[in-house]
Amino acid sequence: MELREAEIFLVLAEELHFGRTAQRLFLTQPRVSQTIRALEDRIGAKLFDRSSRSVRLTALGERLRDELRPAHDQFRRAIATVTELARGVSGELRVCVASYAMAGRSFTAIVREFHTRYPDCRLTVTEEFPGEFTRLRTGTYHLMCHRLPITDPDLTIGPILSREPSILLVQAGQTLAQRGYATLEDLGDYAVIPRGDIPKALYDTYFPTATPAGRPIRRGSPIATTTDILHRIASGEVVHPTSASFIDYYHHPDVTHVPLQGNPPVEGALVWVTAMENAAIRAFAEVAGEVVEPAPASE
Repeated sequence: MELREAEIFLVLAEELHFGRTAQRLFLTQPRVSQTIRALEDRIGAKLFDRSSRSVRLTALGERLRDELRPAHDQFRRAIATVTELARGVSGELRVCVASYAMAGRSFTAIVREFHTRYPDCRLTVTEEFPGEFTRLRTGTYHLMCHRLPITDPDLTIGPILSREPSILLVQAGQTLAQRGYATLEDLGDYAVIPRGDIPKALYDTYFPTATPAGRPIRRGSPIATTTDILHRIASGEVVHPTSASFIDYYHHPDVTHVPLQGNPPVEGALVWVTAMENAAIRAFAEVAGEVVEPAPASE
């Protein structure tokens, strides 16, 4: 089977429509039909059942699709890899930070060093809360600076960007602010932000549903942005567990912070979709690994 035949077969197996397949591959519909007929004649059996209303794979067609797809994907990745090596690190690299606190204090130095080493690659950095991974999978961004843990099997976790103590953001003047520290048990007296689109593994780690003694921890109303979180804290609606560097980037006159005893240190890392890895992603991750040397955090 030739590569072009394999590609036509696999796209038709996905679309199950000759017209859409032709459009995707910039071919004529008769060319698609002729290729599939020739392939079926060579194999000696039908790969698709066709009617005036539908196209569907036969059992043999399903088997061929399942056997052929991994090899075809591997072939494309191999070509992409050597093409990138030939061209060097160029094009565009889009990085998303859910919040700059997740990117860590060395992030600016990483960006600066990447610009120096790879001036032909246009790097853009965008802040978008919350840190859900759909934007990576759709290719809107190539990389994300994200808080751990991450458990999605299709994602690669790159260099650790930061490891910091936990703090609790609270309304200035309230009881915890006056006392000067908070514990996980104290969270039972307050509310925290709801999960929304925050990945479940991350949310469950830093926003438990109950205190160590079993008291429930309430959830506030939905939030849209990091600024929105600050306003909710300032109004006394919620308290917010986060990393110590949060206060370096975000401020509100009616919000202060106290150490949060008992919560694990907060780690941030680079993450990307494994199947979409390219030379620019690898180069940025390499720079980040060289620049960042996170210091141990005390709880």
